[in-house]
Amino acid sequence: MRDCTVEQNKAECNCTYEPCSRKGVCCQCVSYHRRLGELPACFFVEYVERTYDRSIEAFIKSYQKREQ
Repeated sequence: MRDCTVEQNKAECNCTYEPCSRKGVCCQCVSYHRRLGELPACFFVEYVERTYDRSIEAFIKSYQKREQ
């Protein structure tokens, strides 16, 4: 397995939840949110990400709005 590029990932991460211990460690972030039935911040547009609603429903709604 390749080495994790934590610093590069952090630079590209759009998650605004600052106390997150998984920031930059994408495999942990994806696993964490998947266990909760959610998606990580990187799947969301900026204004939706800031709501911290990581639900699949919020993701679908945000993209339905973009298409209208």
